[in-house]
Amino acid sequence: MSSIHKQVGRPYWFASYRTSDGKQHFQSTKTTSKTEAKAIADAWEQATRTARTGRLTPDKAREVLASGLERVFLAANAEAMPSSTVRVWCKQWLEAKKIETAVTTVARYAGILERFFDFLGIRADRDIVTLTAQDVTRFRDQMAKTLSKSSANLAVKTLRVCLGTAHRQGLVTNNVAAMVDKLRVPAESQRRPFTADEIRRLLDAAKVSEWRGLILVGAFTGARLGDCARLRWNNVDLQQKELAFVVGKTGRRQVLPMAKPLADYFEMLPSSDDPTTFVFPASAEAAKRTGTLSNSFYDLMVAAGLANKREKKRPLDKNRKKITGKGRNASRPVGEISFHCLRHSLVTSLKAAGVSDAVAQAIAGHQSAAVSKIYTHLDVKTLRAAVDNLPDVTKAQPSKKENADSKK
Repeated sequence: MSSIHKQVGRPYWFASYRTSDGKQHFQSTKTTSKTEAKAIADAWEQATRTARTGRLTPDKAREVLASGLERVFLAANAEAMPSSTVRVWCKQWLEAKKIETAVTTVARYAGILERFFDFLGIRADRDIVTLTAQDVTRFRDQMAKTLSKSSANLAVKTLRVCLGTAHRQGLVTNNVAAMVDKLRVPAESQRRPFTADEIRRLLDAAKVSEWRGLILVGAFTGARLGDCARLRWNNVDLQQKELAFVVGKTGRRQVLPMAKPLADYFEMLPSSDDPTTFVFPASAEAAKRTGTLSNSFYDLMVAAGLANKREKKRPLDKNRKKITGKGRNASRPVGEISFHCLRHSLVTSLKAAGVSDAVAQAIAGHQSAAVSKIYTHLDVKTLRAAVDNLPDVTKAQPSKKENADSKK
């Protein structure tokens, strides 16, 4: 049975308790409150009783300590300590994010959290204070093995923000996800721009499908795939030859002049009497499902000869417990190119045409201190002059020899 004692000349109460090996311990509780000291002593005593049964696992120890901490808090504040399970808190945080974050970003967060709940199993329904940095580390490593290092790093980043909010609200004493490092991504896995010839091959493979329009928008504005897919006719001003839309990732409204090939494409499309109609309705519907459009674009790259066909899922093993081999759900190397690389291609082309870095980044919608500082001073005329310098990727460019011959 635990007990507490005061020593002459010392301000703190001491707790007396016996551990599972039979030894008596006398330890300072680091508090001058008798009530708090008794609560601490009881928690230590409970831990030793559990240890004697041989069932004091790391998880159980954390539960015991969390329970003791709550009793100490209750003794000091005469009110219940705020608490929540991992699952309940994460879902509450996600609901709050829906107010301030793009739909696609919320969907990405939701997918990561569901994977985290599956990884934790029954521990997802335990108090959030029982969560450890080791839990987050093991989850990160599992994500890296089953998906990619980039996906694993995004999961760590998401948990840092989620648990950081829990920390600020007093649910946890530490943000354990902040203690977990991101994985290093090899330099060779970094994305590169598409060449003009590769973009033409993509356009040829797309033929007259919506992908032709999506690629042209991406190539001439640098818009992200989700923003391209969700364009409505009220975002397209054919008279002024401008696109005006809110960037899903940053929430910033962007007005961009259209390059002639892009304006010509929009003028050929049958417009709708309803200005809220999607320009690319099938793509807008597909964008509701995370990864659908990206996978479809990968298939287009395969058709254009720019990527290798992914292996199909192999049958389950004899116990039907797991998939053997590699497939869409298995870890795979990050490719050099994706739809996002059209943004890099745009910036590369603008710089090659002599456009300043700040103007190039403003057109692509990059968020940086330099761009934010001057963006408000860039008028449409400046942006249009930059866009007019872009090469027409819909047409084959003459070779250097042909250029030389034409000048003779």
